[in-house]
Amino acid sequence: MNDRPPCAASTPPGPGLRARADALGQEILATIPLARAMALSITGYDGDSLTIAAPLAPNINDKGCAFGGSLASVMTLAGWSLVKLALDTRGIEGEIYVKDSTIRYLAPVWQDFSATAYLADGDTFDAFFKALDTRGKGRLHIYCTVPLPEGGEAAVLDAQFVALAKR
Repeated sequence: MNDRPPCAASTPPGPGLRARADALGQEILATIPLARAMALSITGYDGDSLTIAAPLAPNINDKGCAFGGSLASVMTLAGWSLVKLALDTRGIEGEIYVKDSTIRYLAPVWQDFSATAYLADGDTFDAFFKALDTRGKGRLHIYCTVPLPEGGEAAVLDAQFVALAKR
């Protein structure tokens, strides 16, 4: 659906991005029991997109493919994590919520999988942080995909995340 590369956002570049992603991955495993049970790991973060990987074994359904709830959880957490790291990179404390989302399941997943989240067309971190600064609340439209090894998408998430600044 949205097969463009992640948009060029204004996240400050730097070598600390990987360390921040690793720290968030450890925090997620320590504080979200479901993430621990799913054996999730953040495998990529470049400031504009974030990827979370999951092994099939703890996320399998009765048919031998990935459980739809696992796909939904990984995509939602990837979107949440992208917003969280954008806030952390700028030293901003805030609460992040998924406001709404739509998921489409397009094909079964028969192997380990990953989900990559990035800003939807037309959204920018600049506008998000401006709203957060002026109103104490910012919204981001996030798009997330679970790619298939042979190309195409197994599932897509279209979601709006809201962040409330801690004052």
